[in-house]
Amino acid sequence: MKIPRHIGIIMDGNGRWAQRRGLPRVMGHRAGTKAAREVVRACGELGVRYLTVYVFSAENWGRPRREVSFLMDLLVEMTRREVDNLNANNVRLHAVGDLGKLPARTRAILLEGIESTSANTGLNLVLAVSYGGRSEIVEAARVFARKAKAEPSLIERLDEDMFASLLPSSRFPEPDLIIRTGGDMRISNFLLWQAAYAELYYTSVLWPDFKRQDLQAAIEDFSRRERRFGKVKLPA
Repeated sequence: MKIPRHIGIIMDGNGRWAQRRGLPRVMGHRAGTKAAREVVRACGELGVRYLTVYVFSAENWGRPRREVSFLMDLLVEMTRREVDNLNANNVRLHAVGDLGKLPARTRAILLEGIESTSANTGLNLVLAVSYGGRSEIVEAARVFARKAKAEPSLIERLDEDMFASLLPSSRFPEPDLIIRTGGDMRISNFLLWQAAYAELYYTSVLWPDFKRQDLQAAIEDFSRRERRFGKVKLPA
């Protein structure tokens, strides 16, 4: 089985999972943390080098205040609870997104977790928090504009590689496989630049029900695909 170097996951369906059980939406988010824990463990064991999970989008700030507050507290709880487990399994924690918008306590605990795992050399777990692909591209454009103002010759030298290097998430490789749970077939502002040639895998399984076997099914499907990156495979 061909293992993707970098997997991105849009963890969708928590609210619907809870509603189908007559539970508050926030209970679906809590149930989803169990799926996240299982997937992180499985990715580490399978040899995936990078796993980026869409924890909280830039648009999610528009959700009801109670739900947003719960999600911020849940992020604190999970970071504190899981950091020892991440260290035990050699997992390094990272975060991308506008962390400045997070409540001070949430941001502080997240940064503590990142620092605590910074020496680990196994799976890189990237949390996309307060993240938006469009915002990331705009920020890179701002950085380039400032550089070009100081050095106008950059305008003619700009190419895709140079621009990509300005993206806040440029320290991570582009995803090979993006998985979306919950049945919707869109990428919802997730890694827009980086997803140009990612393989997309959609499943109707709601995120709290997503198990190791569902991850393996996605990877097996990825293994059967021929990645041509816009080129034509010539006959042998």
